[in-house]
Amino acid sequence: MLTAPGENDRPLYAAKDIKPFYLNNCPMIFKQNSGWLSGVVTLIKSIFGPKYDGKYLHELARKQLKDIRLKDTLTNIVIPTFDIKTLEPVIFSTYEAQKSPSWDANLSDICIGTSAAPTYLPAHYFKTEDTQKGTFKEYNLVDGGVAANNPTLVAMSQVTKQIFDNNPDFFPIKPMDYGRFLVISLGTGSAKNEEKYNSKDAAKWGILDWLLHKSSTPLIEVFSQASADMVDLHNTVVFQALHSQDSYLRIQEDRLNGTESSVDVATKENLERLVEIGEKLLKKPVSRINMVSGYTEPISNAGTNEDALKRFAKQLSGERRLREMRSPLTSKGSNKEPHAIKL
Repeated sequence: MLTAPGENDRPLYAAKDIKPFYLNNCPMIFKQNSGWLSGVVTLIKSIFGPKYDGKYLHELARKQLKDIRLKDTLTNIVIPTFDIKTLEPVIFSTYEAQKSPSWDANLSDICIGTSAAPTYLPAHYFKTEDTQKGTFKEYNLVDGGVAANNPTLVAMSQVTKQIFDNNPDFFPIKPMDYGRFLVISLGTGSAKNEEKYNSKDAAKWGILDWLLHKSSTPLIEVFSQASADMVDLHNTVVFQALHSQDSYLRIQEDRLNGTESSVDVATKENLERLVEIGEKLLKKPVSRINMVSGYTEPISNAGTNEDALKRFAKQLSGERRLREMRSPLTSKGSNKEPHAIKL
């Protein structure tokens, strides 16, 4: 929604609108059962179907985004999903949507699809039409986190592909010139420090325990965390090898506890606690993953996360001004912000 066009070609939502949007809508998307039987009801519901029906989320996405399509976004975006029919990742991008109608889906359908977390929300089906060829393309989607829980590499791959295709937006960058990239990776937090599982207990688990254990889903958590950390580790190594470690910023809170790390505990208390955690995270020092311990560690003399974000914003603003001045090359390319690849 930050890239969807609103009035006068301004974004439908500004960054400052994110917090109230979540506070107002999360309790409706993830309705919490109350009463002494709520735990039993939730368990039974989770065994026989998605925990939530997704109706409010679907209605909200369609109401907000209306008929806006992927190619209409104000900046270039990349959205990973996973097709359970073909068993392969499906990566939606503005670049592809501009070239092929079969990729130019409604933003609402893409958002619903990439949000369809298995066991929590139902999978989403839709199709697109290429009127010139008279063909249809079907999508059977679940949460993009299944394919890329940390989508940083997905965005970098899309940029690299555009460089290979000689997109003038990226002239004169070479395909593997990652040292010219500026990458901001925002995590959603993890409970890594909580250490709530261990091999002694897991050795006794069967299918049900791996899927549902004390109101958690260990199997999903393990795959999701492993996927996210592998991408962070890869990027850390690559940028350090290129002596460009300051061009890669990963902001992640590893010290969530209890319901703070849950996917769906949308109580007022928990949401307000997450807001507080996010505000404190801005004031924490810039950190980088330790390739031995796996934990993030502060970097000396790097300032806070807030300082780093301001520095990156200044660099990107300067880059945009340079590109606007670099006529006629920029006039041949997209009029979107070339480096504003949003995930």
